[in-house]
Amino acid sequence: MSKHEMGRFNIAPDEDSMSSNSNDDFSYPQYPAKKLSVKGHYDMDPENQNFLLEPTLAKKKCETEYLPGTTSFGMSVFNLSNAIVGSGILGLSYAMANTGIALFMILLSSVCLFSLYSVHLLLKTANEGGSLLYEQLGFKAFGIFGKLAASGSITMQNIGAMSSYLYIVKYELPLVIKELIGPSVNPNAWYLDGNYLVVMVSLFLILPLSLLRNLGYLGYTSGFSLLCMVFFLIVVIYKKFQIPCGSWIENDAMNMTLNNTIYHLATQDHMHNAELNQTHHDDLCTPKYFVFNSQTVYAVPILTFSFVCHPAVLPIYQELKGRSRKRMMNVSNVSFLTMFLMYLLAALFGYLTFYGNVEPELLHTYSKIAGGVIFVVVRLAVLMAVTLTVPIVIFPIRSSITQLLFAGKDFAWWRHILITFVILALTNLLVIFVPTIRDIFGFIGASAAAMLIFILPSAFYVKLVKKEPMNSPQKIGAILFLISGFVVMIGSMALIIFDWVHVESSDGH
Repeated sequence: MSKHEMGRFNIAPDEDSMSSNSNDDFSYPQYPAKKLSVKGHYDMDPENQNFLLEPTLAKKKCETEYLPGTTSFGMSVFNLSNAIVGSGILGLSYAMANTGIALFMILLSSVCLFSLYSVHLLLKTANEGGSLLYEQLGFKAFGIFGKLAASGSITMQNIGAMSSYLYIVKYELPLVIKELIGPSVNPNAWYLDGNYLVVMVSLFLILPLSLLRNLGYLGYTSGFSLLCMVFFLIVVIYKKFQIPCGSWIENDAMNMTLNNTIYHLATQDHMHNAELNQTHHDDLCTPKYFVFNSQTVYAVPILTFSFVCHPAVLPIYQELKGRSRKRMMNVSNVSFLTMFLMYLLAALFGYLTFYGNVEPELLHTYSKIAGGVIFVVVRLAVLMAVTLTVPIVIFPIRSSITQLLFAGKDFAWWRHILITFVILALTNLLVIFVPTIRDIFGFIGASAAAMLIFILPSAFYVKLVKKEPMNSPQKIGAILFLISGFVVMIGSMALIIFDWVHVESSDGH
């Protein structure tokens, strides 16, 4: 191969020359590079490349290496971090309250490491399988069944994530508007109706950003979204030292306290009950390290749901400048470490502020106290963060639908716009007409999230990576990871269904 031909490939020489590096997956010197036009279709349409039609090794090499990425390392970190973080950060304090500090840290560390390992498997499989599309890897591994499994899991997971973001818009934006206008606001005004607000935000902010064809352009909005979440984290940490433990109990139960005082005076048991109340108060303000109750079963699905970013990994990898598996793993390592620290700090300080009284949505818990202007700003920051995350989530859903229904067809703006609009419309309908999706999130975390983190990457790796024998440590590790995925999915689903049945039977009595 001539020097001119070698120069076309967008790979760092030091990474490509390493014999132990994953880029060896593309070392096929006996196959000449296929000459492509610089202005070809693939350059124009990076989201909808068709990697399935040409099975030859030369074509596989061209598919995964020739098309140069345009997104910098920093912007890729912003995009991947923004794909990880989301509404899940608001529920982690509740998860810690129902697992305890020590058990939560064990689960958080485990899920983070497992997610990183599955990204490693996914990237290596993409290199070996010659495709940067999750659905095409599924097709190459298990035919149409694998493609449907990948597409269904991606769609289900991301629709759930988008719904959670828009639910925050629906319930938090009216509160922000009410605080900004003041007590003179008309409570029945249309601009305080969350259903109208979520539709307007979707049409005028989310839809235009979602119509962009290149993820790299969203790196700027991703950076701003992450700054909003960092601000939220700083306020949570700051308020831990400003809110006395138990103040939220007093504010939440003022009337009950007055009634109890009258009762105590009437029965002459005031001093005895005051001692009991103090003991109860001290117990409520004591951190627990291991907790097991009926809500503990939701901890693993919530954490799994919080770390799912795998549908966005391959599109981000595809657009990474100087693309190589080693470089993308560095992007993943930085992103996951950053999100791990943010998750841990947000969960810990939110829990140490409210202990067992923390609600499933942390911002609602702060409404028990006088929040002031700072919490109006925090709500605005969180709203901006989740709103700017929705376009990132739409990309893999649209790509999945395109590859499932329109594989091999040229890019068309009408199709691009129509799919985006339909995705947003269906998600808005779900948010408007379903009163609560807490159990749905548990179901998605136990099913789709487990599929995307554990089962699919390891199954694709075992099937497509041919150069490693089945008795190799890499394949054995992937098989064990696959088995653990089924254990997590089946176990979590069984416990969640058992909790549903138990709650329904209790309500019936």
